[in-house]
Amino acid sequence: MSRTARHRTRRRAVLTGTALLTAALLLPVPAHAEAVTDYTITVDAGAHGPAIDDTMYGVFFEDINRAADGGLYAELVQNRSFEYSTADHASYTPLTAWSVSGTAEAVDDSGRLDERNRTYLSLGAGSSVTNAGYNTGIRVEQGKRYDFSVWARAGAGATLTVTLKDAAGTLAESREVAVRGGWTRYKATFTASRTSNRGRLTVATSADTALDMVSLFPRETYKNQPNGLRKDLAEKIAALKPGFLRFPGGCLVNTGSMEDYSETSGWQRRRAYQWKDTVGPVEKRATNANFWGYNQSYGLGYYEYFRFADDIGAMPLPVVPALVTGCGQNRATDDEALLKRHIQDTLDLIEFANGPRTSTWGGLRAEMGHPEPFGLTHIAVGNEENLPHEFFARFQRFRAAVEAEHPEITLISNSGPDDAGTVFDTAWRLNREGGVDMVDEHYYNSPQWFLRNNDRYDSYDRQGPKVFLGEYASQGNAWKNALAEAAYMTGLERNADVVKLASYAPLLANEDYVQWRPDMIWFNNRASWGSANYEVQKLFMNNVGDRVVPSRASGTPDVSGPIAGAVGLSTWATSAAYDDVEVTAADGTTLLSDDFSAGAGRWRHVGGGSWTVQDGRYVQTDEAAENTLVTAGDPEWRDYDLRVEAVKRSGKEGFLIAFGVKDTGAYYWWNLGGWDNTRSAVEQAVDGGKSTLISKPGSIETGRAYDIRVEVRGRQVTLYLDGEEWGSFTDDKPAEPFRQVVTEDARTGDLLLKVVNAQPSEARTSVDLGSVRVSSRAQVTTLAAGPDEVNTETDAPVTPVTSTFRGVAPTFAYTFPPNSVTFMRIDRR
Repeated sequence: MSRTARHRTRRRAVLTGTALLTAALLLPVPAHAEAVTDYTITVDAGAHGPAIDDTMYGVFFEDINRAADGGLYAELVQNRSFEYSTADHASYTPLTAWSVSGTAEAVDDSGRLDERNRTYLSLGAGSSVTNAGYNTGIRVEQGKRYDFSVWARAGAGATLTVTLKDAAGTLAESREVAVRGGWTRYKATFTASRTSNRGRLTVATSADTALDMVSLFPRETYKNQPNGLRKDLAEKIAALKPGFLRFPGGCLVNTGSMEDYSETSGWQRRRAYQWKDTVGPVEKRATNANFWGYNQSYGLGYYEYFRFADDIGAMPLPVVPALVTGCGQNRATDDEALLKRHIQDTLDLIEFANGPRTSTWGGLRAEMGHPEPFGLTHIAVGNEENLPHEFFARFQRFRAAVEAEHPEITLISNSGPDDAGTVFDTAWRLNREGGVDMVDEHYYNSPQWFLRNNDRYDSYDRQGPKVFLGEYASQGNAWKNALAEAAYMTGLERNADVVKLASYAPLLANEDYVQWRPDMIWFNNRASWGSANYEVQKLFMNNVGDRVVPSRASGTPDVSGPIAGAVGLSTWATSAAYDDVEVTAADGTTLLSDDFSAGAGRWRHVGGGSWTVQDGRYVQTDEAAENTLVTAGDPEWRDYDLRVEAVKRSGKEGFLIAFGVKDTGAYYWWNLGGWDNTRSAVEQAVDGGKSTLISKPGSIETGRAYDIRVEVRGRQVTLYLDGEEWGSFTDDKPAEPFRQVVTEDARTGDLLLKVVNAQPSEARTSVDLGSVRVSSRAQVTTLAAGPDEVNTETDAPVTPVTSTFRGVAPTFAYTFPPNSVTFMRIDRR
């Protein structure tokens, strides 16, 4: 049976089993709605909507937040190869995470283990080194086995004594290893005598010894694979039953040098992730400076990614560099030889994944332990490039080469880092004109944005290109964030003929090494837990269905009213001066006029930074401070003009001019010269999360005075820069809290009614299934919690609960709880 067939069979088995989802507690069965209902859902069960691919939902693994080393990769020793460097982080040395007793020196010379493993440790006679692991230390569990290994060299012979202890004493019986001669790998096994989260691994030597690749692995890894994965994390990912696994990035793919790791390139450490660095014996793999500010060992590499995808029945979806950097770097590489090398690397990757064992790269795969092909079908080129013309020119080169040799492979393009704007529009135009098969979209927005944009893909061209929603999240791990994502996912499913792949991002976060929030699964060295967002993703992924059943629902009356609020000034990593602030009502009445000649007593400082009046101007002087918001005026102001003069004094960015300010978490601001002074945008903040409403390229000059005007009328906003209209928008989309979609399980005929009620009141609903014959019973799975609830290591307020509803009929009533996601499986007779 093929991997795809195995995946399809397992997913449908989950849909029909009684173990759909379980919980310790059962919700009370919702009462029947009375004669008055808040909503209606009408299902056309005889009609056929779009088919839903088995690969609709998947996961994206990027080595961010220590997701690999210290995370999914099961290695317990940190900096096992003494390769940490200031290239990775300013505080790093080759002995980071190690403590020394006696004499020890990190050495980079011709005596090394391998030329791509540049540094080793010279340990003096009678000396020892101790590793601190990750988080609080090395985690061991009583009775479980741990495999130690080390590469060592000792000319006259030496005895290594290896111990595992914590502050309270011994954690396992010590081991002795005799070393003699050149570089050799030595092994030993520990059995933990008790459980500890604070273990330390010590290696002591009786004579001068060279050490490298000091390793401690739990014997029990996911599926007990060699060089394997941490079991609890891998199991949580596997429990999602993802249709695909996207890897390895993200910003790891399109930042840094595109050169290889070699003497010719000067052993460059800040490189884009390149797959050939990460395969073969682990002691011969390269090291790299991770974009997110730490070292990545590549112990978890392309082979392990492919193997994991195969183990969980997911389609592998690798991402390769396009030779155009992004994530704030924005450079295009014009080296023709380098471009050709990367194109050939992509062809070699296809051979590594799918080639016969008699081929060069297929042979390496077989040698590493997987004789059968991995079944690669999709490759993404690039990630969030901000230079659409330069990117697309290179994408076409990759596509032509792959189509010539492997027409069966789908190459995926992308549309930049945002959900809208000039880069997005240009990229999509190029992709459409170029006949691209699939385009990768990324966006991180507020819950409000997700509630407002359920219909985003309703108007997309059904003929293509198709959409891969490779990264999305609602900027938080509270239940309100997950609710908004769930509401949005009903729109993804309704548009399954356009949106073919979708993955929440990022996937993993070590709570002590966080570079990005939110994240789906959190962990430390002793435990892991799924966020509220994880529970939503799991519910949808385990209950997709095979096709959409057309349905419609009534909506919630729009009570948003006009944009109203005070005004504000702010900066971000910039010092700026403001003067002549005028706020005028639509009828000409002056609401605020401040030239700061009498000080700044009318302004309230609610952000960071340092504000002072200097020479009749209001100045923010702290060049490093972020979000330095000061506000003035009435939160009830509406229909007004805001005018201000602004001058950038120094720093990285430009100005932030706020309007419609309700509080510190609810406002609009015009971000002029943001994103390292590369573009300007209007952003809306709701509950602290921001989404972009309009965006354009542009920068702000230092020392120049800008005349800025914002005109607010109802929900229409027009923006002027130096007397010229810069742009306008109408913020009139309702944040609809009640969303639904219906899908069908083709094997059983069951209908899956999926309803999101993202509001604090229950939703009394009349459901009309038409003339379809149904059983009176339905299995119900509910996620419900307070909007601000967050799952933690010790508490899981967002937990699925199953129950049985006995009132199903062609027309029936059901009351959906407040702040809830409800999946109802209806047996069609």
